[in-house]
Amino acid sequence: MLRLALRSLPLVLLAACVGAPALDTDRLVDLGHPYDADTVSWPNGPAFEHAGEAGEDDEGRWYATGRLSLSEHSGTHLDAPLHFARDGRAVDALPLSSLIGPVRVIDVSEACAADRDYAVRVEDVTAHEAAEGRIASGSAVLVRTGWSRHWHDELRYLGGEDVASLHFPGLDLEAARLLADRGVALVGIDTASIDPGTSRIFGAHRVLAEKQVPLLENLRGLELLPARGATLIALPMLVAGGTGAPTRVVALLP
Repeated sequence: MLRLALRSLPLVLLAACVGAPALDTDRLVDLGHPYDADTVSWPNGPAFEHAGEAGEDDEGRWYATGRLSLSEHSGTHLDAPLHFARDGRAVDALPLSSLIGPVRVIDVSEACAADRDYAVRVEDVTAHEAAEGRIASGSAVLVRTGWSRHWHDELRYLGGEDVASLHFPGLDLEAARLLADRGVALVGIDTASIDPGTSRIFGAHRVLAEKQVPLLENLRGLELLPARGATLIALPMLVAGGTGAPTRVVALLP
């Protein structure tokens, strides 16, 4: 299915160029937060900054520009395997096949509402598979915790002001191993890290990075996706040698 989707992309673009009906925009879902004053950065990293300049020249012609400063891991972003694996791929070495493909959404929002330190377990993955079928190799697995609702309250979203005091849901080590064994192409989550905030070893990051699986963090809008059937398109800034990059993430609904 993934190979078919990738092969069909040039045909979709060609059809658009020759006047075929436009893509139904109602099927597109934006899964990323905008970069603005509310952008969340990892506590020990630099904050996002955007400085703009605009005005008119002597003859009234308008011109605007701006400067950006941010961590590779600010806002909605991709973690390249290099972030936690010595021999992991950097952002610019990731194949497009790992960034575009079929989506599975594992919904643990109810458990996370009851426990802000909830770690997704093997049982959560297998319960999803019992309802929706086994997760196929090459799938993008997105974990819906519901945590994106706290985005505009950074302290609530992160659970603390420094790395030692973070509290938010994530993926436990054994669940990460199961997804790696399934041969997933990508894993994403609507929190600040694929590991729970209380983690000090970042085990889920390491297990998936060793299998060359990129990660998406700080997603939103996962409640708008079905458990299966959508297609993910995640396009990071092509940072040569990057351990991560800000990423535009969208889903195409079935």
